[in-house]
Amino acid sequence: MRKPELAAAIAEKADLTKDQANRVLNAVLEEITNALNRKDSVTLVGFGTFLQRHRGARTGKNPQTGQPVKIKASNTVAFKPGKSLKEAVN
Repeated sequence: MRKPELAAAIAEKADLTKDQANRVLNAVLEEITNALNRKDSVTLVGFGTFLQRHRGARTGKNPQTGQPVKIKASNTVAFKPGKSLKEAVN
């Protein structure tokens, strides 16, 4: 499912226009992004938790030459599914 399909599903279930649903979806995604940028976690009870994780610098390997390559430290986003989501998938 892509973003326009998700917005259409939200519009149908919440009795909104597609434009309104798209604005709501964009606002939610923007707030999740802003919270992660501030290093806050976002917990949606029953669905899961989005959190920022730090990946330290490490040494990798160039697959073509086999030479070692330094990979710099970076931040990434992790998602831990909640109990209800796990149960729904299984």
